[in-house]
Amino acid sequence: MSAASSPEPVSIPASERVFSLILAEGPISRVAIARRTGLSQAAVTKLAKPLLAAGYLEETADRERTGPGAGRPASPLQIRAEREFFVGIKLTEYHLIGVLADLRADVRARLTRDLSRRDPAGTVTQLAAMVDWLRRAEPRFHERSSSLGVAVSGDVDRRRGLVGYSPFLDWHDVPLAAMIGEATGMTVTIENDVKALTVGEQWYGAGAGVADFAVVTLGQGIGSGLVLGNRLHSGAYGVAGELGHTPVGGDEPPCRCGGRGCVEAIASSEVITAEVRRATGSTSLGFPNAVRLAESDDPVVKPIFDRAAAAVGRAIATLANLTGPERIVVAADNRDLAGYRGFHDEVRRSYTQQAFGSAGHSDLVFVHRPLDAWARAAAVIALQARLAR
Repeated sequence: MSAASSPEPVSIPASERVFSLILAEGPISRVAIARRTGLSQAAVTKLAKPLLAAGYLEETADRERTGPGAGRPASPLQIRAEREFFVGIKLTEYHLIGVLADLRADVRARLTRDLSRRDPAGTVTQLAAMVDWLRRAEPRFHERSSSLGVAVSGDVDRRRGLVGYSPFLDWHDVPLAAMIGEATGMTVTIENDVKALTVGEQWYGAGAGVADFAVVTLGQGIGSGLVLGNRLHSGAYGVAGELGHTPVGGDEPPCRCGGRGCVEAIASSEVITAEVRRATGSTSLGFPNAVRLAESDDPVVKPIFDRAAAAVGRAIATLANLTGPERIVVAADNRDLAGYRGFHDEVRRSYTQQAFGSAGHSDLVFVHRPLDAWARAAAVIALQARLAR
């Protein structure tokens, strides 16, 4: 039987919370789920029932008692990993990064290809070929995968499947979900790439189990996503948390968005690399080597990174002052930057200096999230949409 013909799980937010908790911590008993989520045991049992019937969850053979004098032992719940598979694609200016993941969000196949055409039709053709390759990596994948998630930068309307504006691709009002659905025959969910990564952090990453947290991404652009009260917060127009275009530098420098002094115009890897090249006269110097020079306290390069880190810290403080998250996950797609403690220290210093009162208590966590982690998060978006259908 194909996944599409199976009974559907319930589609209320509490069901998603239960599923994501089992994903992160399973096997886990219903009692422990109730304790962690604040739901009653009866509610947990009701929410788990359709997930069990649909084959998304299973009871383990292990039995545990819920307490002294308790009745029959409880059967912990866990994800049935191979019940269904999900494809996730991260679309960048130059590459397509794809994964196929199981219900535990464990990656079973992966592929990266250069993007030879950047127009919407050409991109969709290349994306469809990648999806076909991933689904045929093993015979069972194709028949058990019907949902695809695509993460793309910019103004993305998930509900309408529309890319309103993607600056790196120079796309305007592209009905991307419909185009990909027609090319692949799959059910397609598109999402802003940072919001997708934020959902991934919530389900299995540094935000798991935290009701209020933010993700700040550092790379070619600067972005952020917000989870408030266990829900991804997108705002009325889908652009809530657009941190990259928060002004922190006064009237300078100009930003590609048309504004001035945006943190992205100071601290993106592209801008930092350009400034380091100008300062050193090395036109071929790449970002990873620039980071290494800064780590070695190069007197020309380190001040450039310090300035960028201070701008990031001020922007994070603004985010914390407005939303008061318990944790702020700072995710760099470059491993060297993710491990550069001097940069972290300057971000913390600037953040602490600018944060107001208790907003300065947010826990800053620095992590490395390479591009295939973004593709994995896109697969989780597809899984999330599947649970809600």
